[in-house]
Amino acid sequence: MAHNQQFPAKTPIIKFKEQDFYSLRDHCLNRGLLFEDETFPAETYSIGLQLLKGKNLSNLSWMRPKDLLKGKSEPLFILEGASRFDIQQGEAGDCWFLAALGALTQSPQYLQKILIDQSFSYQYAGIFHFRFWRCGQWVEVVIDDRLPVLNNEYLFVKPRNKREFWPCLLEKAYAKFHGSYANLHYGYLPDALVDLTGGVVTNISLHSSSSDLMTMVKTAAEAGSLMTCSTLAGPTSESVTMANGLVSRHAYTVTGAEQIEYRRSWEYLIRLWNPWGKIEWRGRWSDWSPEWQETHDQRKSQLYEDKDNGEFWMSCQDFRDNFFGLFICNQVPISLDHGSTPHERWSQMMFKDHLIPGNTEGYQRGMQYIFSVPDSMENNNVIMSFNIGPQNLKAKDRTFPLKYEVFKVRQYFQHFQDRLPSTFFSQFRIAEKGIVSETTCNLTECFSLSPGTYVVVVSEGREAVEFLLRIFLKMPNSDRQVFQKMGPSRAFSTSTLSRGWTLMLRSFRAFSTGNS
Repeated sequence: MAHNQQFPAKTPIIKFKEQDFYSLRDHCLNRGLLFEDETFPAETYSIGLQLLKGKNLSNLSWMRPKDLLKGKSEPLFILEGASRFDIQQGEAGDCWFLAALGALTQSPQYLQKILIDQSFSYQYAGIFHFRFWRCGQWVEVVIDDRLPVLNNEYLFVKPRNKREFWPCLLEKAYAKFHGSYANLHYGYLPDALVDLTGGVVTNISLHSSSSDLMTMVKTAAEAGSLMTCSTLAGPTSESVTMANGLVSRHAYTVTGAEQIEYRRSWEYLIRLWNPWGKIEWRGRWSDWSPEWQETHDQRKSQLYEDKDNGEFWMSCQDFRDNFFGLFICNQVPISLDHGSTPHERWSQMMFKDHLIPGNTEGYQRGMQYIFSVPDSMENNNVIMSFNIGPQNLKAKDRTFPLKYEVFKVRQYFQHFQDRLPSTFFSQFRIAEKGIVSETTCNLTECFSLSPGTYVVVVSEGREAVEFLLRIFLKMPNSDRQVFQKMGPSRAFSTSTLSRGWTLMLRSFRAFSTGNS
């Protein structure tokens, strides 16, 4: 009944809108042309009228980097390495994407998958390409390098160094991936983290003690995890700068954590970066705060910098008081419990499917997946993660469009080779779950399941959607998973993964972040 599937050696790359970068580039080079992208043209609808209200469109133009520099210098794709400090947010409220991107710059192995090796000198034809992750596959997005400029100012991301253009071009590719720049105006941090890495996002409780919180951040950073966080919404729906220097309903990148000697004790600090590239925390441990003058810690000169670059330190207590969530992204579900096993292993199963409304109502008719939980009595030993593409969503959607449940399969029903009958669903209780992360495009939930056989049933959907289901099992020793798929869908990969963590979770419902 059970069978193992092998993980593919290479994840396939899909060409967005069926555009092949190399064919288009070579066509332009052979004819001495600069590429103009007809699928994302230099028109106002590629921006979106929402972002152009009240603006004099007669002053709007689309310019290539070479023209923006007016021949005074040559544009560069990357200058002395890609850094979060290269990024300055523009008119779009896409801090949720830029904060995730800022985190990505700290993990070169992830960043290179996105940026690819390209330049303005070698075989330049006004065309660039970037990759984003969607439903188990990397999607390659081609763009031309014409950027929207209004009154001689960048409308969107501004390069801190006027010659370096990778942030502007990457943002344009992400806008095309989502349909327009306006579609990036407010969004969810977990969605951007998943799009940039294909990883799994965990929300860490900020109710932990300051020392534990600092240890979590340091451990996650050492493991190469991406970390972001959000402030709470203010009295209005817009993002505003508060008296303490923080921006309401805004996303930040977590860039570090340290403990520092202060007044014969220890102070636990978190370092954050604002995608605006300016506007910093004004409270304790901010730039020029008296705490930095009073501490005699020998590492003071290494940690303290007075630069108006959007990065700042704050105490863990102030962080807990002013932020509502810490989002950590890694290739496997993580958390940072002190009692974690050094070589914990996770088994991963991936399934890609299409759900058609009307075909799956009710548990008996739903898509069914059977899996077995090994002999592990640990809490949160199973993680379910669903991912769908935003192209499947309508503007009015505010919740995840699929519903599913997990049932334990008693031995009497384990002989069914095709589908579990209606008599099964009338007898057994649904397994309880806790939300790890939920947005309109991604849903991750945890379960504490006793050893045995279980079935996942996707039973309801508001509309036709393509989705990816990943099941992570915490494995004892070096055991492999035992799994069987039932119903019309297909499995396309499994693997066993190792990490030295256990999950530390709390339920929450993410809300979108951005700035006006």
